[in-house]
Amino acid sequence: PGLSSENSFPPVGHNQNERSSRQPEHQAAQRGDPKRHSPPDVVEQQGVKALVRLAALYEHPLFKTTLPALTDEDTLFNVNTDIRFDPKAAEDQEWHVDGDAEAFSPTGALTADSYPNWLRFHIGINRYELYSRHDPVIDGLLKDLDAQKITSVAMKSGGTQLKLIMTFQNYGQALFKPMKQTRDQETPPDFFYFSDFERHNAEIAAFHLDRILDFRRVPPVAGRLVNMTKEIKDITKDKKLWRTFFISPANNICFYGECSYYCSTEHALCGKPDQIEGSLAAFLPDLALAKRKTWRNPWRRSYHKRKKAEWEVDPDYCEEVKQTPPYDSGTRLLDIMDMTVFDFLMGNMDRHHYETFEKFGNETFIIHLDNGRGFGKHSHDEVSILVPLSQCCRVKKSTHLRLQLLAKQEYLLSSMMAQSLLRDHLAPILIQPHLDAMDRRLRQVLTVLADCIEKEGYSNVVADDLQGEPAHTSPRQR
Repeated sequence: PGLSSENSFPPVGHNQNERSSRQPEHQAAQRGDPKRHSPPDVVEQQGVKALVRLAALYEHPLFKTTLPALTDEDTLFNVNTDIRFDPKAAEDQEWHVDGDAEAFSPTGALTADSYPNWLRFHIGINRYELYSRHDPVIDGLLKDLDAQKITSVAMKSGGTQLKLIMTFQNYGQALFKPMKQTRDQETPPDFFYFSDFERHNAEIAAFHLDRILDFRRVPPVAGRLVNMTKEIKDITKDKKLWRTFFISPANNICFYGECSYYCSTEHALCGKPDQIEGSLAAFLPDLALAKRKTWRNPWRRSYHKRKKAEWEVDPDYCEEVKQTPPYDSGTRLLDIMDMTVFDFLMGNMDRHHYETFEKFGNETFIIHLDNGRGFGKHSHDEVSILVPLSQCCRVKKSTHLRLQLLAKQEYLLSSMMAQSLLRDHLAPILIQPHLDAMDRRLRQVLTVLADCIEKEGYSNVVADDLQGEPAHTSPRQR
């Protein structure tokens, strides 16, 4: 990702659009970022150097492994025969925007290359990955999330906290999570995981972490500075949302929306005076075109103040999981181990469900959605997140090798993350203690795996998925 000079972001410090040159000083103060005051040429040099080192990581042989040959059954869409990609085709989506609708409607005369980036992202999804490693479309899509004109806004129903669905001029859609706390605020120690804030910067950082780990199971996410008046209040047709706007005693524009937990005047989201940060996560294909199946995470927490989940009290819980479909065959159990590592590195305890695309059955990757409760505490490592790994003692060889690579000084995870995150419009996304915490946690993951290998033997712990075909686990191997 990001290796194409045509489609990669401009170097850090380079104005990407008018909004970046007008970024208010309070945003720098909120992030506590001294680099904001560095001369532009110094920052740009840092950005170029960062991109070179990150590009070297993606050129490593571990990031060059190939997929099996794709058939029509392995791609989510067959562009030529299965679907006519028309943004107005899905009746349950709100495509109603101002402007010439036909200007963006793909027709039989157009090639896939002429589709907007969000549609090309959808077309590229296959059985093994949400997007390919070096697909320039992803960088183009990240730019669109940051710069495309917003044409409509509505609240997303459900959930404990306010989220907005934003539609762009090119008919793409994204989920907007507004900034709720500053970069240096930690989750209070007495907060339960299910009452924690969802952090916009955690969503951004999770996308970059997922890509650096080479899982590529998080939809693209970009940060954006939004004008609450012009880009939300003035264009929304959602009356319930519109009614919650007010002017605070400090003369800032605020709103709180409707949701089941943090939607009240006391938890209002306020701009300075009307600009607010947020994350924008690209939508997956509409469910009318590509159904997804929701799975309960076997290591789901109890979501109760006093009760514990079965896995917390039964040390042999994994043996039970291994006998239960779809974990008794294929790659699913190993994918759960990947997700466990991913969540532990960012301190996310809120993984209650995951999703897969129905078309691919059980032989496919799992999608890492809703990562906003990661990166809450840098001073604490929640080792209970690692229980699936320590109970099951299974990991993909590719994952194990990449984790070892990212523990080396040359490709240190914190450094790779810092360099990748520099490219986001809202950089810096994470403060240094969060980056350092990832290195510390990575060492703990490798220690757990080393203990497993010492106890059970390398071949019983590490599943070889680097021999051309995806790794499969049999009861004998486990």
